[in-house]
Amino acid sequence: MNFDDLRKLHQKKYREAFGFFLVEGEHLVLELQKAAGIDPRLRASELYVTPEHAQWRSSFPVHVISSRQMAQLSETRTPQGLVARVPILAPLPARAGERAICLFEIQDPGNLGTILRTLAWFGGFRCLLTPGSVDPCNAKVLRASAGAVFHVPVETEVALATLPGRYGRVACLDIAGDSLQEPGFRDFRCYLFGNEARGVPRDALAALDHASFTIPGSGAIESLNLATAVNVCVYEVARQPR
Repeated sequence: MNFDDLRKLHQKKYREAFGFFLVEGEHLVLELQKAAGIDPRLRASELYVTPEHAQWRSSFPVHVISSRQMAQLSETRTPQGLVARVPILAPLPARAGERAICLFEIQDPGNLGTILRTLAWFGGFRCLLTPGSVDPCNAKVLRASAGAVFHVPVETEVALATLPGRYGRVACLDIAGDSLQEPGFRDFRCYLFGNEARGVPRDALAALDHASFTIPGSGAIESLNLATAVNVCVYEVARQPR
């Protein structure tokens, strides 16, 4: 891939066309190298470095570029001198006992990155994104995920109508619902969370076989941040095996 095409990977349409995305910085590159030891498909990655990082140890092909070129690849004000071109992979098949977190039209890249980080920490989850959601290969998502994107299966363009066929009854987080402290909350295979501002449309929810749950609170404010709500629920699900 030539340098001009690499620069285009900042845009979603070119990521989709070329089948690659960029990750930047030492931490993300180290996480990528670790993940490549588990998933051999990631070994098709390539590394671009400035001269001061020319001795970086990697099993990937390493290309030395100028600081000026690095600034053109970087999406941060202070480039760290390390950028990897990574193949976009199809998520691996679900494993026995795996559960799904489905996010309806999530918009905030920081929220998605934080959620992926939580799912990677606990393990045993995959992330489903409905149409209209933020791109998981967005640079802000990648930074917020701290490399978790390499450790969590992520599916995009997942229609809500497909959930019952895959998972049966779905648990939906809502303001009105049973407490997630109820024992039955941990019995589901898929947990659905709505858009940050609008939740899940009532007509779409009515078409699903679902149960509604809520996180009990003081009522002093209207709602929790989406990533915080997911984090609380994932902890509750993971703390006691089924």
